Amino acid sequence: MRAASSTPVIALAGNPNVGKSTVFNALTGSRQHTGNWSGKTVANAYGAMRCGSTPMTLVDLPGTYSLRARSAEERAARDFLASGEADVTILVADATCLERNLILVLQVLEITSRAVLCLNLMDEARRKHIHIDTRELEHALGIPVVPCAARQGRGLTELTQAVDRVLKRGSIPHAAAIRYPDMIENAIQRSGLPRAAALDALVQNPPSGLTAELLDDQITAAAALRAEEIALRCVQTPGSAYARDRQLDRILLSRRWGVPLMLLLLAVVFYITLSGANVPSAWLSEHLLGLTEPLAAALSALGLPPVAISLLTDGLWRVLATVISVMLPPMAIFFPLFTLLEDAGYLPRIAFQLDHAFQCAHACGKQSLTMCMGAKWMRFLC
Repeated sequence: MRAASSTPVIALAGNPNVGKSTVFNALTGSRQHTGNWSGKTVANAYGAMRCGSTPMTLVDLPGTYSLRARSAEERAARDFLASGEADVTILVADATCLERNLILVLQVLEITSRAVLCLNLMDEARRKHIHIDTRELEHALGIPVVPCAARQGRGLTELTQAVDRVLKRGSIPHAAAIRYPDMIENAIQRSGLPRAAALDALVQNPPSGLTAELLDDQITAAAALRAEEIALRCVQTPGSAYARDRQLDRILLSRRWGVPLMLLLLAVVFYITLSGANVPSAWLSEHLLGLTEPLAAALSALGLPPVAISLLTDGLWRVLATVISVMLPPMAIFFPLFTLLEDAGYLPRIAFQLDHAFQCAHACGKQSLTMCMGAKWMRFLC
């Protein structure tokens, strides 16, 4: 969304849980707004930022792992980038697992070369003794690469300067093109369309001998292979970098202990939420509903008829007071607990662990987290 016709639009794209929101908040401060994509239920945020003296509009695209348009988040991000509305795209990547993040980076670069790679969480990468050759990475991708630690505010000035440089330069060739199998590359050349548009057309009308599913698998595999090649050239990871995570995975994702531990932890979260909300809910209910009679007396002193007084006090005020006393305390407890689990990396493990079961219902593991939240509120309201 452009604040004005002359205001450049900067898109912010990246995988979930890479610190994209932290980068967005650091660049926009309090000048941010939220809304929904037109015709969709996917939330987005936009705000004002500056590159030097130049005002810009920053659009935070939904977090997604790829642009293959399998979900609403992927379609929303892809449609916005393909629309050409963004003058520059900031690609936020997790420096501790760059290879996985490069898949989305490469797919975005097939749509636009006017991009900057923000290597976020560089402090975590240094703590794990992960070394990234940023110059080699710039050469491989053909775009500026800026190391950042958004939580500490490091690298953000350099990031805005890189965005300003990309704004001032013209378009450049896509240096990081993904190398697809010969059959797909030949079909792209014959189409005469840009690579991203040609791939979309091929998925809709696959070449002879390929199904849409097989073609999509080959396209994804080619992007993953190219990401692996770049990561091998640019990233040096010691063997001990992920030792702790692997030890946790052996327990949290094991066949024997994974599901029982997940159920136990979720039960603890629900118990803390429900039991902890009882006291503040009772306090809020007592004090808010206790204002019903004083409010009715005040309205009566103003000369309102009894019907209006009853409507405002017994209807509007009592309903509002009940909703606040019932919903606010559990929300204030449950969402911080879920945020802690997400920051600790356990929620993605739950989604991974339940993905196979949810696939049987033609869903995905990420929806298990939504189910947990819905079950919690149903349990509380019942």
